[in-house]
This record gives sequence, structure tokens and C-alpha cells, in this order.
Amino acid sequence: MKAICFYFQIHQPFRLKTYRFFDIGNDHYYYDDFANDDIITRIAHRSYLPANEMLKEMIAQYGKKFKVGFSISGTALEQLEQYVPEFIDSMKELAATGCVEFLSETYAHSLASLQDVEEFVAQVKAHDEKIFQLFGQRPKVFRNTELIYNDDISAMIHSMGFKGAITDGAKHILGWKSPNYVYTSAAAPKLKLLLKNSKLSDDITFRFSNSEWVNYPLTADTYIDWIASLPQEEQIVNLFMNYDTFGELQPRESGIFEFMKALPRFAAEHDIQFLTPSEVISKLKPVGELSVLHPISWTDEARDTSAWLGNTLQNEAVEKLYSIGERVRLCQDKRIKQDWNYLQASDHFFYMCTKHSSDGSVHSHYSPYDSPYAAFTNYMNVLSDFMTRVEAQYPSEIDNEELNALLLTIRNQENEIEELNREVEMMRNNIVKDTTGDFAPEETPVAPEPKQEPVKKAPAKKPAAKKAPAKKPADKKPAAKKAPADKPAAKKPAAKKAAKKK
Repeated sequence: MKAICFYFQIHQPFRLKTYRFFDIGNDHYYYDDFANDDIITRIAHRSYLPANEMLKEMIAQYGKKFKVGFSISGTALEQLEQYVPEFIDSMKELAATGCVEFLSETYAHSLASLQDVEEFVAQVKAHDEKIFQLFGQRPKVFRNTELIYNDDISAMIHSMGFKGAITDGAKHILGWKSPNYVYTSAAAPKLKLLLKNSKLSDDITFRFSNSEWVNYPLTADTYIDWIASLPQEEQIVNLFMNYDTFGELQPRESGIFEFMKALPRFAAEHDIQFLTPSEVISKLKPVGELSVLHPISWTDEARDTSAWLGNTLQNEAVEKLYSIGERVRLCQDKRIKQDWNYLQASDHFFYMCTKHSSDGSVHSHYSPYDSPYAAFTNYMNVLSDFMTRVEAQYPSEIDNEELNALLLTIRNQENEIEELNREVEMMRNNIVKDTTGDFAPEETPVAPEPKQEPVKKAPAKKPAAKKAPAKKPADKKPAAKKAPADKPAAKKPAAKKAAKKK
């Protein structure tokens, strides 16, 4: 039995104004509302809303035999709520069918997993709360921004309670292995990994309407035949793509909607099922583990993070941004927290990419700036103003609960130190008591002068005499009554015996 799992991504960053140096300090509103409204509304009406209607028709016709997964960032949901509220209503109808599953991700579609663990965890929690608030689901499977993943990230994901994650089936990681299986993380063996099949995903996303493509025009029966012809033991084909593939990247006139509607019929003829991500995790067993030491993604030919962190401009911008993360989290100013989310969108750094060839053309196509340097200058002007606001707010905006928690921690540490000091003092007293007669005869230290009283009875009269030699070692002549200065060996057995008795 083979299965197909569709994943659709929706993410739209808040477009920044073209900022000038003279604006710094005068205007703290950074966003081009006209552009944001125009972009999200246009895409929603050309793609998202018609695609939702397409999925509703497919579910109505095939019922539980057709299922999909969605990954929608929190910032995208905010824009859709503001500018296209009818889309949210449409998504609620899809969620009610039981055939749609929502994935977890970072709220701001950010690079926090690579820069700030605390911020990463906070954003994932905020995103999942937003999904639950709107659609009544608690995400169980995680997908990171741009499918960024490595072993360290997998450990974080697993510690947050997720059972599975999806990332790219990068060739330099898989080698001879196929992406069409379930794997486990080498760093978190209980975390199951689902890998995007890049070739079959891109056939729909980028090549479907390309008349120069050797397989043009692509039909639903041909596509399903490709999947059916895969080796019998290959379990799952994960198809991950932008949701604006339908109607935007591939226009309606290309036949993309009819292509999608026909897939379930031909899949049924080959006994190919459609599953949600959670069903894949629960039904299919992993065949091995994957170790990913360096971060991978689904972007560019290198499938690494160089699309956002590949040059000096990008690294400086990212480092400056996350250098104030702790202070922002202590602030209670809602406007600052909102700006913090919007400025973390990975697209801001994507526009600063200086790659060439095919990768560079992709970056230029999506960028609203004339050059990566213009993108950097604009972003840093905005970030400079934002940092000034954070630095001004921070001293007066510390959360009392945070401060009280910090003070409580300090007090607890002081109490722990006092308790340890008391325990040390008790141990010292026990050592002194043990030297009064608890040693066996053969273990009793031999006094230097045979006619003196045994060493073990001397401390019984003067328990505090143990500290005296340190003050006046020359005033005490009888060495037998206390640990002699010239015979340290007589003191060590006593301490050793006391430790054994404890």
C-alpha cells in the first residue's frame, strides 16, 4: 500500500515601507498597508479562496478518502483576518470536515530555531494557540520555517512533545536512500521524520504549465502512474508546496484545478491512499534514522540556509535583530512585541541574498527591492529605530512577575547555600563524635607515647579541641589528646571512618 500526503504552505510577510534616514525617530509605523492589503487580497481571490472551494468539492465527492495538511504562519493568519476574513471562514469549514490537519510552526515564519531557542519555543506555542483559537485543533506534527532542520532542532521539537516533523529530502543527506519512507532522528530516536519528495512536488509547483517541459502537459493519470510505479516497498510520497501554486504560480487557465480534482479517482484505481501527517506518523513504521549535522532547508539548489544567512549583510541583520530578543520578551508594550514578530519574518533576509544564476533569479523575482543592498539598507533603518524604542522601553517595562521570580530564585539559592552550610557543620560534628570510641581496636590510631590515654577518648572532654591546633599548635604538648601537627595520618582514618558510617 502506498500513500500520498499533501502539505500546503501559506505565508505572507508584512511588507515594509521604503524607509529614509530622516524618518528615524519620527515615524514608528514600519509597514506599507496599501501593499500588504493589495498583495494578500489579490492572492486570496486568485488562489486561496478558489483552492479552498476545490478542496471542499473533493472532500464532498471522496469523503475521508481525500485528506490534506496545512501550514499557515501566525503572521499570515493576522493579515488574512484583517484583509480577507472570508478566507478564515472558509478554512473553518474545511477544518470541520475532519479531512484537514494543521501543522505547527513558528508564529512569525522566523529563523529563531537557528538563533534564539527561547524565542523559538515561545513562537511555536503562540502559533499553536492561534491555530486552536481559530480552528479548534492542537497541532501534533511540526514543520519549521522553510523546512529548516538539523539534529539540534529535532531535539528541541521532541522536547516540546511533537511526535513527528517534516523536512526536505535533501540528496546530500539521503545519499542513495529514498525520501519515500518514514525515518527517525538520530538525535531524538522517538521523533519520526517525513521527507518532502522534491521532484514530484516541483512537477506541480513549477513545471506544470511549462510548455517546454518534456512531460508537458501533465495529466492526473500520468502523475499517479509515476507514484504507482515506485518500488513497492516505498511507503509514502510527501508533496509539500506553496498554496498559491493553485491559481497564482499555476494560473487557472493551465488546468491545475482540474488536475487536482482528478487525482483521487486515479489514486483509488492503484490502491493509493491520501493520509494526514498524523496518520502517516501513526500508521507507518520508520526504516532507519537520519543524522543531519548542519541545517538543511527546501530552498535553492544547495538545500541549506544560505538563502537567509549566506552573506555578511544577512548575518549582520540577523545578529542585530536577535541581540535584543531577551529585552523584547521582558517588555509589555504590545506594539513592540507585534513589531518584533513582523521583523523576524525570514523573507526580509531572503531579499538580501546576493546569489547569482538560477538561485539569484528566484530571489530577485520575489523581492520588492531593486537590489539586495537596498533591502539591507531599508531593513537596517527600520531595525535601528526599533532597537532605539526597545532600549528606551526596557528599564521601565520589566515585568513585575519576571522580577519577582528572579528575586525568588536568588532567595532560594541563598537558602540552599545556608542549608548546605548547616549540613557541612553537622558532618563536622559527626566526625568529632565518631572519634570518641566508635572505631574498631585494629583501626584505632596509635598514639605516639604508649603510656598516654588512647586518642579516641581525648575529644570526649573537649569537642572543640579539634580547631585549636590551627591557632596555637606549639602550646599543646601532649600529641595524644588532639590530632598532632606532625602526624596528619592520625586524623585521616577518623574522617574516613565517619564517612563510611554516614
